[in-house]
Amino acid sequence: MAETSYAHSNPQPLIFGEVLHDCFPDGTRVLGGAPFNVAWHLQGFGLSPLLLTRIGRDVDGTVILKRMTEWGMDTRAVQHDATRPTGTVAISLHNDRHSFHIAAAQAYDYIDYESAAAALHGLNINLLYHGTLAARSSVSAATLHRLRHEQQIPAFIDINLRAPWWQLEQVRALMHGAAWAKLNDEELHEFGLPDARTSVAAQYLASQCQIEHLIVTLGAQGALLLHDGVVYDCPAPPPSRLVDTVGAGDAFSAVMLLGLARQWELAQTLRRAAEFAAAICTHRGATVAEHAFYKEFINHWED
Repeated sequence: MAETSYAHSNPQPLIFGEVLHDCFPDGTRVLGGAPFNVAWHLQGFGLSPLLLTRIGRDVDGTVILKRMTEWGMDTRAVQHDATRPTGTVAISLHNDRHSFHIAAAQAYDYIDYESAAAALHGLNINLLYHGTLAARSSVSAATLHRLRHEQQIPAFIDINLRAPWWQLEQVRALMHGAAWAKLNDEELHEFGLPDARTSVAAQYLASQCQIEHLIVTLGAQGALLLHDGVVYDCPAPPPSRLVDTVGAGDAFSAVMLLGLARQWELAQTLRRAAEFAAAICTHRGATVAEHAFYKEFINHWED
């Protein structure tokens, strides 16, 4: 991308935040968390991300390390907590709608800065991706703040407003000065901006928070990206068969990060992010454990 270059020799994006198990009523447990999903996709694309998270010394933590190792992911920045559990989300079904209970005081709420800095020493980190959930606690929030401001790593913030774990002013503070920020249209209007039109509201928010690039995803209507007064608009390609939309936003973010690393043009990156998000909707769950799935996109994009 000519507008802002984050390319270095063998760059490694830093992915900060939660990895957890989604626990369903039938006993099924599925690995998730937006940062984990993004890191998984980037590994599938061959980008070797560094996932900075914290897990418990428990069975769930052991499962996470095993899955990461099998997928070839770098685990050196995974911290271990002797007293707090690996993150979980209890999912229940009421009137054909899923509800989510995100457990409090989980290991990922206590990501330690000194351990993180030691893991990063000597690495070529070119971008910091994070969401908002891991910043709900003072410990992980402080670590995130120091990574952004002491390490001087450009930030890509992915807004995920999960009640009751967010406050508007805290989210604004996290967004302030970000190189990139992404949120959906419903989240955009939580900010109480003076114009209901999406593109205008997005411009207000980008100006208020001094965000260099702001992405608004619009579901079936696609996405738009604002940069330097220019609006890039991208329709959503219809999936060939819709299975579920779980993790579509994480898939979108992963390809945006891939485009930054590969220096693709903005409009091209936006189209490819939408294309990959639509493809994830043809699979059950947020990730795919087949290298051929990712290789097909790599081959297509490199043609």
